[in-house]
Amino acid sequence: MKQLIAHPQRNLWSGILFGLGVAAFIDEVVFHQLLAWHHFYDKSSMAIGLVSDGLFHAFSWFATVASLFLLADIKRRNSFWVKRWVSGMLLGLGFFQLYDGLIQHKIFQIHQIRYEVNVLPYDIVWNAIAVIILIVGFIVFIQTQKYIRSKRG
Repeated sequence: MKQLIAHPQRNLWSGILFGLGVAAFIDEVVFHQLLAWHHFYDKSSMAIGLVSDGLFHAFSWFATVASLFLLADIKRRNSFWVKRWVSGMLLGLGFFQLYDGLIQHKIFQIHQIRYEVNVLPYDIVWNAIAVIILIVGFIVFIQTQKYIRSKRG
């Protein structure tokens, strides 16, 4: 059990990076490619939109690969803590989605979820799901923090 709490930050950050990478990857594949609702940057030409999608896709894979390097390290140290890692993954996923919905869509307005429709229902669902994911991630994170405190006494 001592090994579980030996590297809680590495477990958390590996999960966060994985959550960010997976959320960005799903966003890119589903909304940018399959549904073609928008590009990462819609304020310019189609060519710039495609380049921005490529850079966005590269970011998602860099985050995912970095998370897997951290994961390999904590597995090698025999200190992989699934619950802590999942809390980080949920926090990363929820953070990405809320950041995308509020900052990119509303503040910077670099793209919307969809065009030529009433976007309000999409915004509500998108951001509500993000908040739910973040809440669950925080609950699991707090549980792991309590466990660490109880073991370190």
